[in-house]
Amino acid sequence: MALCMEVDKGFEEFINNHNGPKLSVDVIIRYKGGIVLVKRKFRPFGLALPGGYVEYGESVEQAVIREAKEETNLDLVDLQQFHTYSDPKRDTRHHTISVAFVAEGKGELIAGDDAAETLVVPLDKVPSLCFDHSQIILDYINEKYKVY
Repeated sequence: MALCMEVDKGFEEFINNHNGPKLSVDVIIRYKGGIVLVKRKFRPFGLALPGGYVEYGESVEQAVIREAKEETNLDLVDLQQFHTYSDPKRDTRHHTISVAFVAEGKGELIAGDDAAETLVVPLDKVPSLCFDHSQIILDYINEKYKVY
């Protein structure tokens, strides 16, 4: 029998009325010698890592696989959770918390969903990105080439 089955009505009311941060995912997809970026179709415009919001009932792993497929048509292989980014100012539209992942991309790269275009950029030539995605890339580079 599961523990904590009794629902605290005060807590239930708090959860139903709580306007907390939105949960999202982002992914660094390694593909053909570079990483995949998407040109955003909607505001804020610009280049970004593939990603999006976690839907109700979905794990972050399921969300990142779905978002990558919708935006890039790629399947993710060797998916690994990287870091969580939670600065309230990381997205100017509202407070989001993003779980960032790293994976290999397999398949044919095709823009879809809210990605107007996709491109592959060498890691050392990544331009300025939307949100805090430039910081995510910088953290990835620093960890990838860390000398112990």
